[in-house]
Amino acid sequence: MEAFSLTAAFTTDKLEESRDFYVKYFGAKVTFDCEWYVNLEFGRETSALQFMTPQQPEHKLCSGDGLMYNFKVHNVDEEFDKLRDANVPITLPLEDHPWGDRGFAVQDPNGISLYIYSEREPSDLYRKYYK
Repeated sequence: MEAFSLTAAFTTDKLEESRDFYVKYFGAKVTFDCEWYVNLEFGRETSALQFMTPQQPEHKLCSGDGLMYNFKVHNVDEEFDKLRDANVPITLPLEDHPWGDRGFAVQDPNGISLYIYSEREPSDLYRKYYK
């Protein structure tokens, strides 16, 4: 299979809060919003998230447990300062990691962990795992 795009859609009862959070703090562009489904793009068509309210009985709400969405950015320090200054609660501190990044985490209104990072040179221990 060759996928042209891979995105994640989350079922939520916090559609407006989710949309507003990503627009305000992550610069998301709303490309579709029909009151029960919203598509958010993050600079590219292939970098998108969707949120929807349950439309079928089998649609369960996303709890956020065990979910982490990774945002690779050019300047993680700048993003950290921006989110901290906006009083977005930081759930993991800004740190350098030996596997080759510098990053921190926040949570969205659904409890989804958002890891924001920039690449760094990995330590010798982790360098061998890169392909």
